[in-house]
Amino acid sequence: MKNTCLASAIAAAAIAAGASADVTYTFDSLTLDALEFNQIFGAGTLVGSLTGVSVNATLLDSVRTYANDLTIYIDLPPIGNGALQVGGYSTLGSTQRYWWSNGNDSAAGTVVNSTVSLATAIGFTGTAADLPVLLGNGFAGAGGSGTWTGSITLIGVNVVPSPGAIALLGLAGLAAGRRRRA
Repeated sequence: MKNTCLASAIAAAAIAAGASADVTYTFDSLTLDALEFNQIFGAGTLVGSLTGVSVNATLLDSVRTYANDLTIYIDLPPIGNGALQVGGYSTLGSTQRYWWSNGNDSAAGTVVNSTVSLATAIGFTGTAADLPVLLGNGFAGAGGSGTWTGSITLIGVNVVPSPGAIALLGLAGLAAGRRRRA
């Protein structure tokens, strides 16, 4: 019985990890200089097929940067020859390149709210072989900077559950099995 409960919990965790969902990254007062990028998801932290990207953000402050310069980039740093670029005025070199449909203004309070569907899905296996996901300012002009508040949603992927979370599911299954026998 114990082995059955543990196996069931591990199987449920594996199925949940493989199911298609969306992952949202939220940020508040994120200031980025021109071509400054931060890793938001490292290699091996996502699983699934990335089929789209959504943004819902407000430009709070700007020096020569537009709201739609907020950029998702999938690649190993340094920037260049990546798998995906969504957003940003400057083309940074990637297999797939998309622009946000709005947010073409540098005024404080400008909103960029857009969804992009990818022509070719990008697979994430939850292993170290995956490329990291970066969030940055896709404007290459000297002295440019922007501050944004909002969120980015990666469509079709999940965060890989940590080993500790899977262990807790297993323990919960064992505890449930003991209660049924008592």
